[in-house]
Amino acid sequence: MSRIGKQPIPVPSGVEVTIDGPAVTVTGPKGTLSQSFNEDMRIELAEGIVTVSRPSDSRQHRALHGLTRSLVSNMVTGVSAGFERNLEIVGVGYRAAMKGSDLEMQLGFSHPVLVKAEPNISFEVPAPTRVVVRGIDKQRVGQIAAEIRKVRPPEPYKGKGVRYAGEYVRRKLGKTAK
Repeated sequence: MSRIGKQPIPVPSGVEVTIDGPAVTVTGPKGTLSQSFNEDMRIELAEGIVTVSRPSDSRQHRALHGLTRSLVSNMVTGVSAGFERNLEIVGVGYRAAMKGSDLEMQLGFSHPVLVKAEPNISFEVPAPTRVVVRGIDKQRVGQIAAEIRKVRPPEPYKGKGVRYAGEYVRRKLGKTAK
């Protein structure tokens, strides 16, 4: 039995889970998420607890069991608490600022880099060198944070660029190293 898949998912108050065959819709104070899952997985809601079960112990069903449970759990967490990714900007003259609801960054290029806000995704700039990406969909929050980092990933010599908060950048010695 899958250790992840057999864990029940408690549904907090204020969150409504609707199961219609393979489709699951979760509505909460922060928004609504819906996703369709494999038809073999049995998703059941009883007394405020969502459980996921599999029909057999085949390799595919075992793989889908934990995945389905994790995705449903992320949906419930997203509409109730939300997700966020913190980014740090390192470099002289590198900074970020809000331009309406969009994010504008100066990253050493000849032009500013503009990142458009999507529905259910918001940006926050608590300091010019810090960016917070918030949203209800864990996959989209991580994807947008990765796209922002990809614009100017941290380089190994001076460490300049956009990195995740707490990310370790392995530094190299320059030409003077002997």
